[in-house]
Amino acid sequence: MTRKYSENLKKMVVKEYQEGKLGIRPLANKYGIKSKSLIHRWIKSYEKFGEKGLVNRKNTETYTVQFKLDVLSFMKRTGSSAMETALHFGITNSTTVSRWMRAVTVGGGLEGLNKLK
Repeated sequence: MTRKYSENLKKMVVKEYQEGKLGIRPLANKYGIKSKSLIHRWIKSYEKFGEKGLVNRKNTETYTVQFKLDVLSFMKRTGSSAMETALHFGITNSTTVSRWMRAVTVGGGLEGLNKLK
């Protein structure tokens, strides 16, 4: 099960990082966050979207299959990471793009994409 971190914790970690007090690894250790890449995603999302980028959402956004294909095509064409691609398209949660990629490669191509939001 994926652990959800509070928006306040995310803001605190990002602010502390931006103030230059601690790097990503020490912040992860300080707050008991196992994934350093998660903190990196929070920082990038905050830089792009402000506090809105740190909001916990309930997957209320629905995307068309064509939009998902465009996103994945961009990612493949440019060699961008899921995080870079998400930021480029204004998607605040980069794991959404990763899920789409997995759906295409493992879940049966377009059929796999159709089933996801």
